[in-house]
Amino acid sequence: MTARIGVITFPGSLDDGDAQRAIRLAGGEPVALWHGSHDLDGVDALVLPGGFSYGDYLRAGAIAALAPIMSEVKDAASAGMPILGICNGFQMLVEAHLLPGGLIRNAHQQFIRRDQRLRVENASTAWTSGFEVGQEITIPLKNADGGYICSAETLAQIEGDGLVAFRYVGVNPNGSLDDIAGLTNARGNVVGLMPHPEHAVEAGFGPNTPDAMRSGVDGLTFFTSAIAAVVSAAV
Repeated sequence: MTARIGVITFPGSLDDGDAQRAIRLAGGEPVALWHGSHDLDGVDALVLPGGFSYGDYLRAGAIAALAPIMSEVKDAASAGMPILGICNGFQMLVEAHLLPGGLIRNAHQQFIRRDQRLRVENASTAWTSGFEVGQEITIPLKNADGGYICSAETLAQIEGDGLVAFRYVGVNPNGSLDDIAGLTNARGNVVGLMPHPEHAVEAGFGPNTPDAMRSGVDGLTFFTSAIAAVVSAAV
């Protein structure tokens, strides 16, 4: 089967086209979905892409979390569908309470763009199963509101339950607690992260590596992992 992965476009989305392209390169079928719809079009997985939905007014992701289609996203998450929130999509997931905590303005109060090293902390999710725990990958990062926060009680639960999916390595670019770059829910089907894996899926267009400039394709594994999870569940 060919996995059909929906990418939801919100007003102000920037990277929905890049996410669709990444899905296609990974061997899946991207399906464009609209924030104002209540129809997921029978997709097998979902991506909430990066951007500045609704201009990041109120709080980044807060208005998008109330969009009509988010009712279906919440139902899909409860049913176990793989869902990935990238940057603004991660902000939507925490605002919709599908992941714990929140995201605030970077500690240095500036927008940041860099190729960011990450360490894989959880390789048991639908989006990370192609990695190994402890593996270091490089994924482009670009955000102004990427500082992860939560209460001390929530942080202890996150750490104790192994819900940190990725940590920043080398530098914490935005002041996130415990160097947290991405989280998973307990079931492992919902993952959110601030860096952009869809920008590291094709040699010649990704981060630099020791092998060659712009040859990094670590982001492709997110999408091949989800496709493998969908196919496995259908067997």
